[in-house]
Amino acid sequence: MKALVFALMAALGNLVGAWAVIRHARRGLHVIEVFLALGAGFMLAVTLVDMIPEAIARDALAPGFILAGYLAVHLAQHVAVPHFHFGEETHHLSASAGVSALIGLLLHTFFDGVAIASGFLVSPGLGLLLFMAVFLHKLPEGVAMASVILSTGQSAARAVGAAGALGAATILGVLLTDVAAPLRTHGLAIAAGVTLYVAASNLVPQIQARKGWRMWVAFFAGAGFFFLARLFLVG
Repeated sequence: MKALVFALMAALGNLVGAWAVIRHARRGLHVIEVFLALGAGFMLAVTLVDMIPEAIARDALAPGFILAGYLAVHLAQHVAVPHFHFGEETHHLSASAGVSALIGLLLHTFFDGVAIASGFLVSPGLGLLLFMAVFLHKLPEGVAMASVILSTGQSAARAVGAAGALGAATILGVLLTDVAAPLRTHGLAIAAGVTLYVAASNLVPQIQARKGWRMWVAFFAGAGFFFLARLFLVG
């Protein structure tokens, strides 16, 4: 039940990001850009420090499932999808590009939910850390999804609906982890591979592409925030 409540809170982040896009809230979008960098640092730290070691300690097949999670997101987001990146989309896209971007993101948002649920299966502290990691990148994720839909010429309502679908996939990930034995056993390992990909291969390149010091400060602050949160939640 705790995992489901936190998944609902994380899903709201997708809607907030979409709202910022459709309302053209420039200040809000600048703040969400900072969340992108904070989330990258936090996610990278929690994956390497907690998720991967914990998965390997609990699951003999974890290394293979970690790699499978990483490769699956790459396949979904950058092989099957012709055009995708985190952040606001500013180019006109075809309707098929919007659909493929939504499908590509649904896989990783599903495993956001698996990550939260798997974390709570290990301990409340790890569950809260993984919720934080998910929530921090939910805002830029909502921005990316909504702006892609708008760039295809579709309505604001459809843009919000697409962002809501991402949130629903996260909630589904929690629900299925509670009832599906393979996800209870291997879910943390798969989610570790997915989270590693999102942090290192999706978010970090977005930070590298932006000029100035603000994003890099936020990135390192995100990693520092993880260790501070871990100190209080895990010890």
